[in-house]
Amino acid sequence: MPLTVNMPQLGESVTEGTIARWLKHPGDPIAKYESIAEVVTDKVNAEIPAPADGTMAELIAPEGAVVAVGEPICSIETGASAPADAAPAPAADAQPAPAADAQPAPAADAQPAPAPAAQPAPPEPEPAATPIPAAAVAGQPAPAQPAVPETGNGAGDYHLTPAVRMLVREHGVRLSEVTGSGIGGRITKKDVLEYVQRRDAGEIAARAATTAAPAAQPEAPAPAATAQAAPPAPAQPAPSRGEGDTVVPLTPARRSIAEHMVRSRQTSPHAYLMVEVDMSAVSALRERERAEFERRNGVKLTFLPFVARVVCEALRRHPTLNASWSAEGIVLKHDIHLGIAVALQESLVVPVVRHADRLSIAGLATTMADLGERARSNHLKLDEIQGGTFTLNNTGALGAVMTQAIINQPQAGIMTMDLVVKRPVVVDGDKIAIRPVMNLGLSFDHRINDGLPATAFVRTVKQLLESFDENAALL
Repeated sequence: MPLTVNMPQLGESVTEGTIARWLKHPGDPIAKYESIAEVVTDKVNAEIPAPADGTMAELIAPEGAVVAVGEPICSIETGASAPADAAPAPAADAQPAPAADAQPAPAADAQPAPAPAAQPAPPEPEPAATPIPAAAVAGQPAPAQPAVPETGNGAGDYHLTPAVRMLVREHGVRLSEVTGSGIGGRITKKDVLEYVQRRDAGEIAARAATTAAPAAQPEAPAPAATAQAAPPAPAQPAPSRGEGDTVVPLTPARRSIAEHMVRSRQTSPHAYLMVEVDMSAVSALRERERAEFERRNGVKLTFLPFVARVVCEALRRHPTLNASWSAEGIVLKHDIHLGIAVALQESLVVPVVRHADRLSIAGLATTMADLGERARSNHLKLDEIQGGTFTLNNTGALGAVMTQAIINQPQAGIMTMDLVVKRPVVVDGDKIAIRPVMNLGLSFDHRINDGLPATAFVRTVKQLLESFDENAALL
């Protein structure tokens, strides 16, 4: 039977992807792990591998379609003459499938999966959310009724994922008033959230949706929904905006960044340190070598590779900063994969320099320049934004002089290097001199490090920068 392929999670904060090009078409033979499609996201371009051997059966999403993570994009026939072998496929495609088969059992197509399941299979598993009201209902009677009140016009008319169905119930959404942006007009999580935002902002006169909820209140789902609906309450202050104010719809990238930042602050108890660094030694070397370096390597020589090189050395000396938290204990990372934050026009991405401690100043400069350029042109690969063990943020490039960054989960810390500016400093006793000074900040996870090791790490970075060999080779 056909195996449904869903849009994969291409990065932690990626919520959807665009089918740029199909590499396989109906009837084409496919080998397991062979690329079947090119997908573009707001952060990376990636090729999707085939999950099994077989033949391309159907292209569910056309080229140019924007598909949410977890939504079906195509189906692969894994063996026409071997239905027994194909039987496990539905469970592989989407775990909700077994639950879905149990619910719509009255439909004859649900059990003989061979052919009819090819198209209905992707949507059918998703109504598996019906067990959720049953769980919420607990000991209450008539568990089947909440489906109608929660949508306002019957959930059976819509193909919803369990996550979307839960959102609909929590927010009392009337589906007839939501325009779906998914394949075939399917309603996605983003559609529901945007509807709720507009409704709560007073743009949709749909408070009747809350009147639909009382129908479900006699049953247990209402109390459960009330408890779960508490977090969205902060959206209510929106109506207080001024007469000339406008609401800018959230892009998937902005929503993902927001979710990631909030999750980081809620996960890690952030603590902060900052020191001033005299960059005289680094500045002298940079000024002397800049022209020749740019001619030889084709990239500008900035302060970033110097700081990156020193940070890698400090991470070797202070391994608890190159670490992550787990229930079993603190995981000390063997490799140093340095994330470099890159600001985009309407987003933020952190490409990763793998084994950064093995690279010279020139190697770091050229690698980071390449990653930054491809980040801005949206040509990063998936593995180039994953697996970072520590992050360096060059906020000085934006003109900032003091920064407190948010930790890139699940890392132990993030360091910011601010703008290098000339300041009067005390040298040689009581003498005043003008020096190029940079503020160096560290945000660290207080679960993993206390003030002493965190300060020791920052002090090491400071000492290495201030004592940088002015005659050091950059190659």
